Amino acid sequence: MTSPLVQLPLSEGAKRAAALRSGLQCAGTNMEEVTVSAHDVGAPEVGVVEKWSPSSWQSKPMKQSVVYEDKTAVEEALKKLESLPPLVTPHEIVKLRAELKEVALGKKFLLQGGDCAELFDYCSQDPINAKIKVLLQMSLVLIWGARIPVVRIARMAGQFAKPRSSLTEVVDGKEIPSFRGDNINGYLPHERTPHPARLVSSYFHSAATLNYLRAQLSSGFADLHYPFEWTLSHVQSKNVRKEYETIVNSITDALQFMRTIGADNAPSLGSVDIYTSHEGLLLEYEQSLTRLLKDPSDGNKPKWFNTSAHFIWIGDRTRQLDGAHVEYFRGIQNPIGIKIGPTMKQDELVQLLDIVNPDKEIGKVTLITRYGAGKIKDKLPGHIQAVQKSGHIVVWQCDPMHGNTRTSPPPHSLKTRTFSHIISELSSCLSIHKAHNSRLGGVHLELTGDAVTECVGGSEGLKDEDLSVNYTTYCDPRLNQNQALDAAFLIASYYRDGGVGGIGFQGI
Repeated sequence: MTSPLVQLPLSEGAKRAAALRSGLQCAGTNMEEVTVSAHDVGAPEVGVVEKWSPSSWQSKPMKQSVVYEDKTAVEEALKKLESLPPLVTPHEIVKLRAELKEVALGKKFLLQGGDCAELFDYCSQDPINAKIKVLLQMSLVLIWGARIPVVRIARMAGQFAKPRSSLTEVVDGKEIPSFRGDNINGYLPHERTPHPARLVSSYFHSAATLNYLRAQLSSGFADLHYPFEWTLSHVQSKNVRKEYETIVNSITDALQFMRTIGADNAPSLGSVDIYTSHEGLLLEYEQSLTRLLKDPSDGNKPKWFNTSAHFIWIGDRTRQLDGAHVEYFRGIQNPIGIKIGPTMKQDELVQLLDIVNPDKEIGKVTLITRYGAGKIKDKLPGHIQAVQKSGHIVVWQCDPMHGNTRTSPPPHSLKTRTFSHIISELSSCLSIHKAHNSRLGGVHLELTGDAVTECVGGSEGLKDEDLSVNYTTYCDPRLNQNQALDAAFLIASYYRDGGVGGIGFQGI
């Protein structure tokens, strides 16, 4: 006998989000910014000070908005998302929050990396393994060089949506919507209409990726007792391999010594933590996975956690003080990131920190700076000084990727990044923080574990004419595994030797 289907109610917040996303937009309105009145969505009247809720963002102006054609389909998607279990737990989120406090205090280093925009097709064994491996390789180099523990956060299991500078593009002479990520629309021209069913699909692809990630880590995939089983298979460059073997040999010798004296039973040697992250761009998705759960760090008091990932961030295009994204982010218990570009004013930065972290919790906010190699020396010092004067203690993280994007010469005209520019911004960031009695707490990189040819330079000496060999990104160019290790060697040599250099960077 078949059991009857369980009909779950749709929350009022989800109903308003569906209305917001499907037909309230007036003809001719720019999709870049949609402002919906409180009357339109049934929210509190403007001017009334209200407490935060997972849906309070709906009465705020929004950048990078997505509008769907079918309101009923949006409601069905959000209804399903609200019924699904959390992807991550408060215990995991609180643990990361504590670790990022250690990063902010200079006791740990933050490594965050992964795809520019995940595709649903990346939810497969080999791509996931490759990304885990390169993050583990990089963290091993950083631990060896910086002599402090490394916190690992992957741009994985949810990094499907991407903000775009232009919401349309011309393909074969026809203007069509830009590809905005697999959880919004498809890459092929006939798939460009946003469809809300992709929101639900993104949940299940995130869940499958996260499940496999946890299974691999709990099964000894990152066991430091056997570092050669996961450290060298992807390293092709002889110079990088040689220096990496030196590091692994030194660790192996240390482990052998510990084994000899019976001190090698620490659980941290058998596995590591890798947390998940993505840009919190689609607020209807984030709202649906925001749950009132017990906070294990505060007497199990019920608090609002975003359970779509351990860590989410606000992009440089969506960080308006009065905007929907800032409103949403100010109410969740997760540690959060904020992308900081060259247009950020010093007083605006302090106001933003006061909004999202009024209690000045140490390490609650990670400031992800992304200026470009040619602008960092003009912008970063003032931002550091403003934050220091404000009393906020943040995690400073360098994103040397986004400010250094260019287009290669014809005939290919591919979007790319020059490794020397990436290294220049990263080096300047390290030096500027040191000069201002601050500390760079982490690095944020778009990377893959595959042998792609999307960024030029690095230990392999890739040139513009090499880009077409294996250019596979659907969005922004990523570092391949060797270039990612090059960056790790730079940071390690800086902390180990007191400056930029090292064997791995000769000729880069």
